Amino acid sequence: MAGLVGQTGFFPGDRRLRELDLLGDGLPLLNRVIPWERFRPILESMPKAKAKGPGGRKPYDRILLFKMMVLQQLHNLSDEQTEYQIRDRLSFQRFLGIGLEEAVPDHTTLWLFRESLAQAQLTERLFTTFHAFLREAGYAARAGQIIDASFVTVPRQRMRREEREQVNQGEVPTAWQEQPAKGRQKDRNARWTKKNGQSYFGYKNHINVDKRHKLIHAYQVTDASVHDSQCLETLLDPENTGVEVFADSAYRSEESERLLQEKGYRNRIHERAYRNRPLSKAQEKANTRRSRHRARVEHVFGAITQQGGKILRTIGIARAQVKIGMMNLVYNMGRFTCLLKQEVAW
Repeated sequence: MAGLVGQTGFFPGDRRLRELDLLGDGLPLLNRVIPWERFRPILESMPKAKAKGPGGRKPYDRILLFKMMVLQQLHNLSDEQTEYQIRDRLSFQRFLGIGLEEAVPDHTTLWLFRESLAQAQLTERLFTTFHAFLREAGYAARAGQIIDASFVTVPRQRMRREEREQVNQGEVPTAWQEQPAKGRQKDRNARWTKKNGQSYFGYKNHINVDKRHKLIHAYQVTDASVHDSQCLETLLDPENTGVEVFADSAYRSEESERLLQEKGYRNRIHERAYRNRPLSKAQEKANTRRSRHRARVEHVFGAITQQGGKILRTIGIARAQVKIGMMNLVYNMGRFTCLLKQEVAW
């Protein structure tokens, strides 16, 4: 049958992987420089699923499942797409250390693993663990800090006015109690808000980025209705070697000015105009100077957006905290590899 048109030749896996390396596959570097085993104690602290009976398949390694979540976030994949891509792509299999003949965790296993993370509320501990590694590696927060927030929306939901009022008061509408399946499809934690005339429904990712390295050093997840300024004090990083704090005008208030002064920071929050009190030329120039520094946080949100960080397909704040926490953690992992490449280039 030799010589048939369209016949596919045989390419050994190592040859194909070498070709991927030449084409710029970034996963080998990520695999090599991230201290994956540091996450194991946290992941192993999650309750183990009860065995269904004697025998059967051994549980999947939790580092493997965690790395699947990293791949999922990097490429903005659903659970089903993540399973398919791992089965299909040699680069993903190499990253996970899975051979061609080895079993691949299915999408249900991945979903259950993420649910366990949400229930155990461990995502922030995973972020903190990697943040400690970054400090040890010489990437402590320096040169000042930039604070900002971004909307992370969820699919809009149809509710009657009385249902929305009950949800906003923390109550479960009667109709949802009578129809549990309907209630499970409603996000009772997400909230509506408006900014610049545009409506948003979902959550907010509040972050603190250091000006030198553009790494996220702290974050907080809230519903979308929480004003940015309410998270200022929580996000301030006392370990940053710089004393300047940059933020947009949403954070400007007498209270924030007093807070920064008491803590010894230099206030670099944008000036804001008020009705019948426009900004002076000096204030406009000051804002322009501050924007050159504050814009660095927009690069961070831009990178997260490329990973699908503007919308969630989950329900409830516990799941949102896992997804948004993973966005921030995986961003830091990717940024760390970029910083290493820059050092080599120098």
